Amino acid sequence: MQDLVEFITKALVDNPDEVRVNRIEGETVIIFEVEVAPEDLGKIIGRQGRIANALRTIVKAAASRQGKKATVEILS
Repeated sequence: MQDLVEFITKALVDNPDEVRVNRIEGETVIIFEVEVAPEDLGKIIGRQGRIANALRTIVKAAASRQGKKATVEILS
C-alpha cells in the first residue's frame, strides 16, 4: 500500500523527487504520512480537500481488501 500512496502522490506533484511517504503501524490502523515540497502542497490537498479525500478513500479501499484499516496524513 505504501507503494500505491507514493505512486499516486508522485503523479500529482511537480517535484516527485521530494515526495516522502512514511508508514506508521499502530495496533488497529496503518498511517501513511506524506511529505511533499511546499509548492506542491496545494496540489496534494486540492480544492476544499477533494484530492486528499480521494487519496484517503483509495487507501481505505485497498486496506479493507487486506482486512486492515489505513489512513493518509499530509504533513506540511
